Amino acid sequence: MFKLASYFYFSSMKLFVLFPILLLVCMNSFSQHKKAYALFDSEGEEINYYEMLNMVSKADVILFGEQHNSAIAHWLQYELTKDLINQRDVKLGAEMFERDNQEVINSYLKGEINQKGLDTLARLWSNYKTDYAPLLNIAKTNQLEFIATNIPRQYANMVYKNSFSALDTLSNEELKWIAPLPIEFDPELPTYQNILTMMGDHGTPELVMAQAIKDATMAYSILENKVEQEMFIHYNGAYHSDYFEGILWYLKLKEPDLNYKVISTVTQKDISQLNEEHLNKADFIIVVDENVTTTY
Repeated sequence: MFKLASYFYFSSMKLFVLFPILLLVCMNSFSQHKKAYALFDSEGEEINYYEMLNMVSKADVILFGEQHNSAIAHWLQYELTKDLINQRDVKLGAEMFERDNQEVINSYLKGEINQKGLDTLARLWSNYKTDYAPLLNIAKTNQLEFIATNIPRQYANMVYKNSFSALDTLSNEELKWIAPLPIEFDPELPTYQNILTMMGDHGTPELVMAQAIKDATMAYSILENKVEQEMFIHYNGAYHSDYFEGILWYLKLKEPDLNYKVISTVTQKDISQLNEEHLNKADFIIVVDENVTTTY
């Protein structure tokens, strides 16, 4: 009997000693798994998804800047939206839908037309089915409004060719699809100046104006549709909100006191830390491994 008790005693002691070691081994093994992405705050401190979720949950407006072909960014857009609609009254909106297509989108959300009808009647991006249909459908399922925020492309093209003055030729009916004129414009904003640098000989003042008319119209669309105590989640190319400029610059011109949060997406070879060039690009930066497959 004494031997049996001793056996169980020493066996228990072995388990007691071995358990922390086994736990450490398991945790170490888990930490060595390859990650597809990492999250950082503006100062380069790594955070987890739930920390970001908690910090954006009180925002009035979230600008979720994506790389248009990033599968990780699109997945996180969906997941963040799904989690936030369980906490707040939410309205959605996106660069990828143009303001004159709003009635068609509304008809789809109400079930008056099906996906085939939407494909026929709306100007959808080529990656709509993989990247934006899930967002529109989460609005449909949860009976949320989804706002087409962008300027119709033909008017942005007019600005690109002939500057803001081209908009003076539009009718009142056409002007309702654009932010009210005259458009306030600061060509010295660093992100606008960088467009000229990136485009080299192809960069023109009119190209920057075309970017600005998109930013101004998206900001106008957000504020036109946002109601008090409601969160507006907006999906846009990261360049439209990076460094707290673009859309946010226009939002703050009209509503400086709202609580804004900006998310950006970048790719890096090494995602263990945030590259210096991306510091202060947004409140939260999604760093995607450059080897992750893209959607196009």
